[in-house]
Amino acid sequence: MHLNTEQSIFLLWVAALSCISFLLFGFDKEKSRRHAWRISERTLLLSAFLGGAPGALFGMNFFRHKTQKLKFRILVPLALLLWAWLAYQVFQ
Repeated sequence: MHLNTEQSIFLLWVAALSCISFLLFGFDKEKSRRHAWRISERTLLLSAFLGGAPGALFGMNFFRHKTQKLKFRILVPLALLLWAWLAYQVFQ
């Protein structure tokens, strides 16, 4: 399958933001263990809604971080659904 420019940019964007989101969840988990300055919940959720939802969801489960917070249990999968819909539009 040959990707057009729009599709390639979309995949690169989601991959990059997913890596960033995953790392943010990991850094925040480590900071919480050390009782250090934390990454804001707003930043974590924003990273998911900007395209990093796959990485955010994976990071939540991998690091077992924010999984008990209802806000994250609802909004991160919602962001993933949004980006899945966008992917459908781009690859249709």
